[in-house]
Amino acid sequence: MTGPVPARLEIEGELTIISAAEHHERLLRFLTGGPDLEIGLSGVIELDTAGLQVLLMARHEARRRDLRLRLTEHSPAVRDVLALAWLTPDLEAAA
Repeated sequence: MTGPVPARLEIEGELTIISAAEHHERLLRFLTGGPDLEIGLSGVIELDTAGLQVLLMARHEARRRDLRLRLTEHSPAVRDVLALAWLTPDLEAAA
């Protein structure tokens, strides 16, 4: 028997200072979607520190609400920023 299918959100395009506020609100709404959540990042073509802060906020807020949140399918842009910030193991394992 398999577990419940997680609610899923795809983020596409830029996750930068230009769109950070919009993504912040979108992710906060998404966190009300259930106890098992997944964010797909394969479509992210650009990520900056503001976008990284939004992802860290989502992880923090999910933990605070006792939700399971996984970040999946990291695009090359996401992998590069996570590696640069030395967060790759942290966000992949803890998210």
